[in-house]
Amino acid sequence: MAILVLAEHDNASLKLDTAKVVACAQAIGGDVDVLIAGDECAAVVDAAKLLSGVRHVLVAQSAQYANGFADNVAQLILDLADDYEHILAAATSQGKDTLPRVSALLDVAQLSEVVEVVSSDTFVRPIYAGNALATVQSHDAKKVLTVRTSAFDAVSNDGAADVVIIDKVFDSVTQFVSQSLSKSERPELGAASVVVSGGRGLGNGENFAILEKLADKLGGALGASRAAVDAGFVSNDLQVGQTGKIVAPDLYIAVGISGAIQHLAGMKDSKVIVAINKDPEAPIFQIADYGLEADLFDAVPELTDLL
Repeated sequence: MAILVLAEHDNASLKLDTAKVVACAQAIGGDVDVLIAGDECAAVVDAAKLLSGVRHVLVAQSAQYANGFADNVAQLILDLADDYEHILAAATSQGKDTLPRVSALLDVAQLSEVVEVVSSDTFVRPIYAGNALATVQSHDAKKVLTVRTSAFDAVSNDGAADVVIIDKVFDSVTQFVSQSLSKSERPELGAASVVVSGGRGLGNGENFAILEKLADKLGGALGASRAAVDAGFVSNDLQVGQTGKIVAPDLYIAVGISGAIQHLAGMKDSKVIVAINKDPEAPIFQIADYGLEADLFDAVPELTDLL
């Protein structure tokens, strides 16, 4: 049995999500190959070769793959699909864009947001915003899965995979126009070991500066609830929750966040959860490991000064 993992990268570095998807693939069992579709991505290839348990790193380099367009990458995966029983990708924007196309082209059902492997054909995935878990068995000849990476630990970097060059390009009607990227010195939200998130209790966007200082002291990433994003306090790339980023850091600090189901679905797997809220009835306290009932405008600056 062979498994194909679609690498998550930006042509410059391999994302941690890939190592976590490889861990899921190893739980399924079989030979694991990693597909890198990109352009001028030698550093990504070097990093992928080191992933423990990977047999081959398949490399398709072309300007056509530079921006990860789903139609191009899906065609590439389809061309390779005969050799694999399972095709996996992280449940990120790229994975959610690419694998549904792959499953449609293969005429199989996709299994989304897998959080546990029961067997090679049976998987666990959350439903109802994570309030229930469904165990799903697939009878399709090929299994196409997106993986919720917060549920898996990354594999180590002690591998020595072979590199296989794939010289394949496909006609495409998609054309790259431009992109707008948010740049920050802080860690990427999905890969950070510490996340400090703010909610509507911050009152406005300017007050998020309080959280930025705390996040910088802890070397962590900044996050936000959907309520804060919808209110225009911060950009939507900081949103944690069912319709935002799913995170599972070592430490998650929720500041001024009530704890709506939508938000809890995105962070409840965090190793340690700290909640700061002046409302003693806030639902966030029910799942928090540590709770501080206090005014955030007093508590957060004081905590930052103590670090």
